[in-house]
Amino acid sequence: MIQVLTSVWALLIGVVLIMLGNGMHFTLIGLRGGIEGFSSAELAIVTSGYFAGFLSGARITPRMIKRVGHVRVFAALGSFTSAGLIAFPLIAEPWAWTALRVILGFCMSGIYVTAESWLNDASTNETRGKVLSAYMIAQTLGIIGAQGLLTLGDAANSALFIVASILVSISFAPILLSASSVPVTEAARPMGLKELFAGSPLSTVGIFLLGCVYATQTGMAAVYGTQIEMTTVQIATFVAMLFAGALVFQYPIGWLSDRMDRRKLIFGAAAVAMSACMLGWLSGNQLVFMMCAAFVAGGMTTPLYALFLAYTNDFLSLEEMPAASGGLVLTFGVGAILGPLIAGWSMEHLGPQSFWLVLAGTFAVIALYALYRMTRREALPVEETESYVSVLPTASPMAVETAGVWAAEQAEAAAEEAAAEEAAAEEAEAEKAEAAEDKKPKA
Repeated sequence: MIQVLTSVWALLIGVVLIMLGNGMHFTLIGLRGGIEGFSSAELAIVTSGYFAGFLSGARITPRMIKRVGHVRVFAALGSFTSAGLIAFPLIAEPWAWTALRVILGFCMSGIYVTAESWLNDASTNETRGKVLSAYMIAQTLGIIGAQGLLTLGDAANSALFIVASILVSISFAPILLSASSVPVTEAARPMGLKELFAGSPLSTVGIFLLGCVYATQTGMAAVYGTQIEMTTVQIATFVAMLFAGALVFQYPIGWLSDRMDRRKLIFGAAAVAMSACMLGWLSGNQLVFMMCAAFVAGGMTTPLYALFLAYTNDFLSLEEMPAASGGLVLTFGVGAILGPLIAGWSMEHLGPQSFWLVLAGTFAVIALYALYRMTRREALPVEETESYVSVLPTASPMAVETAGVWAAEQAEAAAEEAAAEEAAAEEAEAEKAEAAEDKKPKA
């Protein structure tokens, strides 16, 4: 692992800095929006704007890169991102913030595509899995660290927005200075919804609902904290717990994923997350219970995303995986746009605690649909499933495609190795039997 990190450390540092800035701005929106008197519904629209921009950026950026190159696109999107972050405190109006969030979502999506292209190009088939894991850990640590930085300033002034802008600006230096080649950036055309649903109904429905959950957690958690009068430190800790849980639960769920029926694991993870959200709802704003609920609910969300991708790939050929990955990312993005709108409307009319109810209800639907799908299709033998690989919901379609193909290749290589070992064992057994036959006295 040390050798892998030495080849991509500069890129990973750049990713951490990007996530520090982006993670700060996500929580700052809820904090500053509350100070400005924005309603839950208004902040929900602002939140959804980011995911609308992110979705469009994922499709348009590869074409931009093809026309003018990685470096120019990366520099242009970085400039707009930095400027957008500073502009938030200058125009404290919901319509302006929504427009800025669409721009930031578009730019961040393009930044991810470009950075992940260089990261993928810097790895080999042997190191790609470890590089992907290191990249996902770097992203998560950056988001968690961003919450700590929020406690060092006051959301009522411009200082924290400026810090976020600076972090994003300086993140480009290690990435650009370490990227020496021009990698291929070609995202496959997304598979149609009808074809995707026919191949894997559970993943299609599940990842749409998970998009609702993820966007609600990341975009509306700070809004919820502001409305129940948490302090800035408490809100930052609350958001950090969502991502800390993902860091802790990713490995054990991934380990189980390769050893059991993934539908049962999807049901179990969704049921656990639903229970955690109900705990948050019943907590009566008691901080310890809310933190535990955030840790567990957030800890189930990210592994569920990777589970749905892995489950889809179990029923596809290697050639179909890139298009299916693009379709799933698109479906997730649509859910991410709708999720905050539903949560914002509920919080506006039913009170802040409906934040938990919306999450619990969505997780419940995922769990129930997983149960239903178990009655409609036989489980694949574990040895025929693809390898699980950690993928964050923030990953671009290109990274998701790369992860899926890598997992399939690893599973194929493992199957070939197992077959070779079995053949060798049979041959050794045959030789032993032949030797024993030779030792028998002849009549």
